[in-house]
Amino acid sequence: MAKPEINETVSFKSDKIRRENISQVLRLTQEALEERGYNAINQIAGYLISNDPAYISSHKNARSIIQSVERHELIEELVRFYLEEHK
Repeated sequence: MAKPEINETVSFKSDKIRRENISQVLRLTQEALEERGYNAINQIAGYLISNDPAYISSHKNARSIIQSVERHELIEELVRFYLEEHK
């Protein structure tokens, strides 16, 4: 029996779940950076701009946690949140 052909990309995560995941990733990263005395906004922005994981401390596994989400997804969510909050 032949397998059916799939011609579309299928997404298993709803937007709400994706947004909650990104929010949690950013909050955990912020917490870890601030515990180490870093300015979380500057460090996360540096990471997003440069793609250099050295901007994110490995404290509390923050570097691995933030890298679990694609950079472009983090940026898209931040832009979406900002624009929706400032309508």
